[in-house]
This record gives sequence, C-alpha cells and structure tokens, in this order.
Amino acid sequence: MTLPPPLPERLSPDWLTARPIAHRGLHDRASGVPENTVAAAQAAIAGGYAIECDVQLSRDGDAVVFHDEGLGRLAGVPDLVRSRTAADLATLTVAGSDQRIPTLTEFLRVVAGRTPLVVEVKTRHDGDLALARRTAEIVAGYDGPLALKSFDPAIVGALAELAPGIPRGMVAESRHDDPGYAALGGPARHALAHLLHLAESRPDFLSWRVDDLPNAATHLGRLLGRMPVMAWTVRTPAQVRLAGAHADQMVFEGFRP
Repeated sequence: MTLPPPLPERLSPDWLTARPIAHRGLHDRASGVPENTVAAAQAAIAGGYAIECDVQLSRDGDAVVFHDEGLGRLAGVPDLVRSRTAADLATLTVAGSDQRIPTLTEFLRVVAGRTPLVVEVKTRHDGDLALARRTAEIVAGYDGPLALKSFDPAIVGALAELAPGIPRGMVAESRHDDPGYAALGGPARHALAHLLHLAESRPDFLSWRVDDLPNAATHLGRLLGRMPVMAWTVRTPAQVRLAGAHADQMVFEGFRP
C-alpha cells in the first residue's frame, strides 16, 4: 500500500480563534441590516467581532458577497447570481433595505483589516475553480487578517497554490442530505463526513456544523492534525456549550456573545 505524503505545516495564526465570528456579518434583517452586506460588516467591526462572509461568481467572472445561488430569497429576483454581471447585481437591493450586493473587492475595502475576515468560497461540487481563482486574485493584495474556506475539498486544495500563505479551511458536517450535495454520490459524501480527502484538501483549520459535535473527525483533527475547529452556526445556549466543549471558536448568529 502506498501511503500519502505527509501533511504540510499548518497556517493557524492566533487571530483565527481570538474573536467570535459573526455569521455573514452581524446582521439583523428586521433592523435593515441584511446578511453579507456592508452594513453587516460595519456592525461586526463596531461590536468587536470577526466576520464570516460568502462569495459567489457573477456572469462576468467577479466574486460578489452573497450566500445563495439564487437571488430570490434576498433580492426578490427569480434569477441565479451567475446569470448577472457584478454591475447588474450591484443595482439590486437586499431584503428590502438600502443595502446592495457588494463585490468582494468593495467588501475588503470596507473591512480594511480592522477585524479578521473568513471568506467562504461557494461551490456546486462540479470541479469549477473559476470562483476560487478570482477570489485568490482579489485577496492577494489585501492587508489584513484573512482566511479562506469551502465545503469543496478540491477548492480548499487548490487554494494552497492559488493563495499561498493564506490560511484555508474545510467546512464540513457529518450528514449530507442538503440539496447542495445533490451532485455527489455516496462515497464522496462519506469522504466529506470523515475527512478522507485530507491528502487532497490539506486544510489549516476545520469549520464543522455545531450540532454534529463531538465527532471523530474534529477530535482527531485537533489532537493529531493541529487543526483548530470553528463551530457553525451557533444560535442557542445549548450550541454555545457544544462549541465551548468541542471547538476552538464559534461562528454565531442571532445574538451577541
């Protein structure tokens, strides 16, 4: 049997676990501060929290800060993000507020190194690295604490070469019944649940669904792999306790730690 090569030294700076991480920014839709907007970023900075945000690919190949593939839930438009240019997306308001969909470049300009930022590169699990490449291009010139992460092992592995020197994380969970995994067969889902892709993905940290803690993958990752664990998405006191017992940091929403 041929063993995989040893894993490289990990990039796990202290700032990754120093501040609780506001999920999609410190958003409050009822107060006119929707998720993944400039206002949500500014609120997190004012509160002393780190920020997690998501990026999707526009039709013209730019990275925009938005979670969903579709625009319906937040922008009220029955289109996919990737069907519109970044300039077109910037004309749409988010969740009935005065906030618009920013590009990642614009979002970084607002954060400006004032708090740690964790950027999730969204995926359709189809082998397309265009969004990862564009994200890496943009963050290469950023002067501030920043990490990249994805649910896709191929993207996380590619970021080692596309964005060298930037910490990269594997987002994961122990169950894969969400429609976002529809493109993956049973063996691929099993590999995701048990970190069987480590030789390919080579993450510096893990970001795991809080309700799936504790589990062997995160326990061994922390113990043997020196990988800090972020727990997502923490919303209740019980989840706070789970994260405190089995993770090194939490990605929170709906309250202030």
